[in-house]
Amino acid sequence: MSKKTVRYAERLVVRYDQHRWETLARLRSKAVMLMEVLERVKLDTILHGSIARGDVSSKSDIDIFIKDPFSSFRVETALEGANITVIRRLIVQATPSYAAKGYIEIDENQIVSFPLVRLRRVEREFYSFSGEITLGMAREKERTAGVDKKLMFIEPTQSGHIETSVVGREDEVARLLGISANTVRDRVRALLRRDSVGRTGVLVKEELTSDETFEMALKRLAESKPEMKRRLRTT
Repeated sequence: MSKKTVRYAERLVVRYDQHRWETLARLRSKAVMLMEVLERVKLDTILHGSIARGDVSSKSDIDIFIKDPFSSFRVETALEGANITVIRRLIVQATPSYAAKGYIEIDENQIVSFPLVRLRRVEREFYSFSGEITLGMAREKERTAGVDKKLMFIEPTQSGHIETSVVGREDEVARLLGISANTVRDRVRALLRRDSVGRTGVLVKEELTSDETFEMALKRLAESKPEMKRRLRTT
């Protein structure tokens, strides 16, 4: 079940117990190892979401994103060379105006994703909105501010974090995160809509066949899905 968004002003000081610190350390360690595999083939990655912010739970996903389009052969070769088993490969496009992305699922909670076309500013800033850190920051055990799925702004502290509602503070949150207020408003609208109508679907979510590359699958899908073809033309 998805977490409910918070629509009113709220400030909560959260102190982490030993179990939460240990969970964060364990997930960070797995993320760093995966990012290092990709670094060896010169792929620039970020870690985003709760593991970047620190407000983890036992169900937190390890979400690693490669920032720029590239030949998917490089990432798949890197994972294969490190004996990392891939359980599923997907192409996902959330809406007609959003870029198609490749998703490589390592296991139930480890995902490497990457854009299949160049991202627009609002698409790139989504990762800053949720909180993102580099490999170097992850190695140094740094945490960063970001917004969770309840639309709470998570600000790390020495003992845990402080969380405050984003709704009604979009401009302030944009300034604190160093991103466009339009990006914050876009994400707020999307998460509030999901909260009111239930989990919304995505425009395209297609699993690749065993003999397809991401580039081959993207071409196949674009031939049958006009909305995907239009987004490809506007990059």
